[in-house]
Amino acid sequence: MTIALGVLVSGSGSNLQAIIDRVREGSLDADIRIVIANKPDAQGLDRAREAGIPTASIRHADFPEREDFDRELVRLLSAAGVELVALAGFMRLLTLAFLTPFAGRVVNIHPALLPACPGLHAQAQQAGHGVRLAGCTVHFVDEEVDHGPIIIQGAVPAFADDDAESLGVRILEMEHRIYPQALQWIAQGRVHVRGRQVAVDGVARAIASPLWTNPPLESPFDREGGRHECI
Repeated sequence: MTIALGVLVSGSGSNLQAIIDRVREGSLDADIRIVIANKPDAQGLDRAREAGIPTASIRHADFPEREDFDRELVRLLSAAGVELVALAGFMRLLTLAFLTPFAGRVVNIHPALLPACPGLHAQAQQAGHGVRLAGCTVHFVDEEVDHGPIIIQGAVPAFADDDAESLGVRILEMEHRIYPQALQWIAQGRVHVRGRQVAVDGVARAIASPLWTNPPLESPFDREGGRHECI
């Protein structure tokens, strides 16, 4: 099954590019109907145009109320026949004027392991706090910030000499891996939301090791022989 996808961007659109690449190679069953930006100079629009995807730019500053802007988004997405909306670095809070028409059909990627470090500057929050495992989260969007049910999370190591930029590079690589995967599960009809829990049909429960630490455990504490995979 191919799902009709709309993507909202505000900036560089690197996650959009990851989605485009997965569609091209056939690992993501999606038809990207439209890419919309709230900034006319967003690089994500250029990425979409290069891929032959229809685009639109609407400045939120041109609308007196947030709800008016959101209704225009709904109009454009609906006119394009969009079934699922992916936020890819879209730096706007969505109101119920948007979320009600697309209830249960809006997903986002956040550069932290939610519920830790919601909101802006999540990479800096993690680096500043000295976490040892950072990461990213794909989740459904509700009316609260970075709050909706979690579909998939990916963890990356964080080191004592990391800053927001160096940690952000590692997180972004993981984002590009897990976001297309989450969208593919949805396209396949394998995702089911039960309260705050998201079940994905057919995913393996087995993991390579029951323990994953950073820094890694040393013998004799590491019963798995120190096998740790980093990206």
